[in-house]
Amino acid sequence: MRWDPARYAAFTDERSRPFHDLVARISGPFQDGQEAPRRVVDLGCGPGALTATLADRWPTADVVGVDSSAEMLADAAPLAADHPRLSFELGAIEDWTPGPEDDVVVTNAALHWVPSHTTLLPRWLAAMPDGAWFAMQVPGNFDSPSHALMRAVAADGPWAPALDRVLQADPVLDGAGYLDLFASAGFATVAWETTYLQLLPGEDPVLAWVRGTGLRPALAALDTADPTGTTTAAFEAAYATRLRQAYPSGPHGTVYPFRRVFAVGRKR
Repeated sequence: MRWDPARYAAFTDERSRPFHDLVARISGPFQDGQEAPRRVVDLGCGPGALTATLADRWPTADVVGVDSSAEMLADAAPLAADHPRLSFELGAIEDWTPGPEDDVVVTNAALHWVPSHTTLLPRWLAAMPDGAWFAMQVPGNFDSPSHALMRAVAADGPWAPALDRVLQADPVLDGAGYLDLFASAGFATVAWETTYLQLLPGEDPVLAWVRGTGLRPALAALDTADPTGTTTAAFEAAYATRLRQAYPSGPHGTVYPFRRVFAVGRKR
């Protein structure tokens, strides 16, 4: 399943707000009272622009962005030229393990793509050095109309066989679930949930938003089943009709409520 960096970047400002709210909760000291971390890892770094802000914040740290999309990392690569301690690696999140100098790990809007992440998190947290920080944010809108309608339309139409079991219902925990997981691993933790009221411009903006993220598995499956694109177009048209009813356009744009789940912890 390929990522489209340009499509993902269509809502750069809106998508970046949770990242900045997440990272703002990280503060030193780090290992052995050091003022700055030795190494910072961004799991699921995407096109890298937000990873570069970590290099700006901690210029003496080695900052590494990890992503499974070669297309995303191709966009990220030029950023390393302006940040001598910034690098990017191609790899799956589920194959990553923390190293002894990983004082900060950030993962923003990525773990929901890893069904096993609630099993992996305790292992990662246990392996991190004392004083290290782990900061995560995942979408918490899988029961929202945008995603519930996506699943409903996928199950009712000529495209249904191609989309059988493609869309996940709820791959994440709530804030309390992550708080318990972090605390059980010996992390002093804060967890919270925020619903951002995104004001989106243009025609069918919610469809445009989910095309860059949550709708991708469905589009990939339909492209495989019908390379002509006819089935994809019919599915999107039916889905767009339902979205317009759920998210009517107003005088200033379309309001799209988007819930996010955060957890930030420091290892005691």
